[in-house]
Amino acid sequence: MAIQTIIIIGGGPAGLFCAIHAAGEGRRVLVLEKKPSCGRKLLITGTGQCNLTHAGEVAGFFDHYGDHGKFLRPALRSFTNRDLVAFFEEHGLSTVTEQNGKVFPESRKAADVLTLLLDECRRMGVEIRCNEPVKEVAATENGFVVRTGAVSYPADALVVATGGVTYPATGSSGDGYAMARALGHTVTAIAPALAAVEVQDHPFADLAGISFEGLSISLFRENKKIREQTGDLLFTHAGLSGPGILHLSRYIAAGDVLRISFLPPTTREALAADLVEKTASNGNRLVRTVLNDYPLPDRFIRKLLHAAGIADDLTAAHLDKKARNRIVTHLIEWPLTVQAISGFDEAMVTRGGVSLDEVDPKSMTSKLVHGLYFIGEVLDIDGDTGGYNLQAAFSTAVAAARAIVREEV
Repeated sequence: MAIQTIIIIGGGPAGLFCAIHAAGEGRRVLVLEKKPSCGRKLLITGTGQCNLTHAGEVAGFFDHYGDHGKFLRPALRSFTNRDLVAFFEEHGLSTVTEQNGKVFPESRKAADVLTLLLDECRRMGVEIRCNEPVKEVAATENGFVVRTGAVSYPADALVVATGGVTYPATGSSGDGYAMARALGHTVTAIAPALAAVEVQDHPFADLAGISFEGLSISLFRENKKIREQTGDLLFTHAGLSGPGILHLSRYIAAGDVLRISFLPPTTREALAADLVEKTASNGNRLVRTVLNDYPLPDRFIRKLLHAAGIADDLTAAHLDKKARNRIVTHLIEWPLTVQAISGFDEAMVTRGGVSLDEVDPKSMTSKLVHGLYFIGEVLDIDGDTGGYNLQAAFSTAVAAARAIVREEV
């Protein structure tokens, strides 16, 4: 039987993992990486510690990919988080699971993960060519032609694993979208995801570094509530961050309004009644000290009183109904208008990508072009923080590799 050639464009985690699982007798696997070395973005994931995946049942993953978790179900069920941990353990890389469910290499070094992947590629006979930026891809009667400058490579199967456009210095600059379009595929609108937001007239700039746990954050557009998220929140110099904001950011646009409840799950009515009782029975105390009974930082309370137009030395006995209502509003639904989303150089992942309508979720193969596959972040998939994006990259890589082996293109 003739040797079949599989070209994988992109030497990130998805590309390398696909290469490992596609390699074997009768198949030549070639990885083309435009940077001088592979896995540059992998090296900075999880602040260099590489949050590989998340613990728990894989069924719990599906809700962590926005509206696109359904597409990933076959791939995640076929190659689960436990399968991924087992792969690394079997190849000598022990893992550790944090109390919050995040799974890391025991060494806490992303470089160890990359070294393992590269070593396994070499062991499997995968050919990796760095400094080979792909200039053009085309489908032919017999497969594909991939051109990198002066060199043209024929391929029987082509896997696009180029990532998104976040952290472009690592090589993720959107090349795969142009390739997908050249091969007849639709690419949905691209935007940053897992991104912090900048806030107009930011009231908390001097409180940067203060964080809150488990807040309720509602997203409004044209006075209509479109999303709600519960999660931790962090004040930054320019706006808001933290998991609650990062996970909601895939839906946020400039001009949207975020309404933040700093005392969930307390309702407006319940808080108003509680404040009436507290101020009535503590008339000689300062309003500020009454509010200190709630689990809120003192610096935040001072900021809230200033925003509500209440003097720092006002006593509870002198707090009228209108002023009390302003306090309740700020605590239950403080409105903040979004100035902008952090750019691609700061966002963790890319929202948008190759349309999922044109890709088979079981095999990651194109529904339009035989022998063409898309894996990882180049797809219109973005996951929450906590290892969900890397798991999607590895699971889609395995799905494509298994399909290639079955197809024996």
